[in-house]
Amino acid sequence: MDLAHRKLPGADKRVQLMATCICDAFYADVARATVEVLEYLGCRVEFPEGQTCCGQPAFNGGDWPNSRKVVRHTVRTFAGELPVVLPSGSCAAMMFHGALLEFEQEADLPAVQQLASRTWELADFIVNGLGVKSWPGKLDATIAFHRACHTRGTGSGDAALGLLSSIAGLKVAPFGEGEQCCGFGGTFSVSFPNVSAGMGELKLEHIRAAQPDFLVSGDMSCMMHLGGLAEKEGKPIRTQHFVQVLRDALKNGGLL
Repeated sequence: MDLAHRKLPGADKRVQLMATCICDAFYADVARATVEVLEYLGCRVEFPEGQTCCGQPAFNGGDWPNSRKVVRHTVRTFAGELPVVLPSGSCAAMMFHGALLEFEQEADLPAVQQLASRTWELADFIVNGLGVKSWPGKLDATIAFHRACHTRGTGSGDAALGLLSSIAGLKVAPFGEGEQCCGFGGTFSVSFPNVSAGMGELKLEHIRAAQPDFLVSGDMSCMMHLGGLAEKEGKPIRTQHFVQVLRDALKNGGLL
């Protein structure tokens, strides 16, 4: 799908929020921060209560029939013309590409394409959808920013990094092998746990060398994987989603 031609919000900037399963199960504050940041930007956030999952776990596991059932439910739940915004590069990528791939021979393809055409990862939406190029507020901290693999080929990684780099007082510390995968990979971490852990431990080694105050990413699955490995090693590292950093910068600057 050509991501450059997705539908933009209307004059009233209403959006639908797909909070994702991992928000629901582990990262409720990421969903709260997403709403606070979008409302600060003048968006009216709608939350379809029937939402469940994007279908990616079954898709990655090769269970396409059940993944299609989940995607069909998602298409019905997020019906309409409003932009659908997700605080997850992984789930957004499923809606951009994965769902289209598994429905390419299905009668439901036009409906799936219609949803894909208005689906946005959060940072991409803020920067490339709403045209916000810098972020107000302040935050005195040094962070390491992890680019999730699923944001490759999209505007999400650069968008998030650009916003973070513009915050007064915030320093983004580079680290070795910054483009390498954290090793999670969804069901990959279950099927190949030793390889997954080894990749994550190598990533953590490079991140710690940069001595950040905390690790920031746009994908909660990466945060959970790296944070869990660090905890297991007895060297816990603080993790935050980039939208939590944006929200905290607004609060520290007295803007929220």
